[in-house]
Amino acid sequence: MKQTMFTRQARLTRAVAAAIGALALSSAALAAGDRTVYDQSRATAKTSYESARKQCDGLKANAKDVCIAEAKAARAKADADADVSFKGTPKARQEASADVAEAQYELAKERCDDKQGNEKDVCVKDAKATLEQAKADSKAQREVTDVRKEAVEDKREAQYEVQAEKCDTMKGDAKDACVDRAKKAHHQ
Repeated sequence: MKQTMFTRQARLTRAVAAAIGALALSSAALAAGDRTVYDQSRATAKTSYESARKQCDGLKANAKDVCIAEAKAARAKADADADVSFKGTPKARQEASADVAEAQYELAKERCDDKQGNEKDVCVKDAKATLEQAKADSKAQREVTDVRKEAVEDKREAQYEVQAEKCDTMKGDAKDACVDRAKKAHHQ
């Protein structure tokens, strides 16, 4: 009986992994802002979740809970990938990372339920620590992205000022054309 439950769970895990792979490929093709592809990715995630969730019905006790948590984690990952691909912003990436980390935390807690005593306590604390670390990493990554973006803008502004200063030696239409080229070159 245990062998059968683990075999079912292994098949489910492979099915969920395959669904995630398919979603990853479809989200790779997702252009930022393509609403139709985004909606399709979300619908595929929902369908994959429902299919994985139904496979959990044959399991019992904590094996069923773990199976459901795996299905939810897979859906959270697929939805997060679609959101990031659609929105394409640092904030979307941070929110997606937090959502995936939360789903992974819930899955880890369910897996901890198979343990007892101190081993279970350690497992739960480890899961919580992993969640907090993932959230902190996500926040730090967003801050780094913001700082880099700011640095690029500062460099661009400085280069524009240099080019504009060089244009000051010119007069009339030549100066105007030079300033226009500098603005275009440095996105001003």
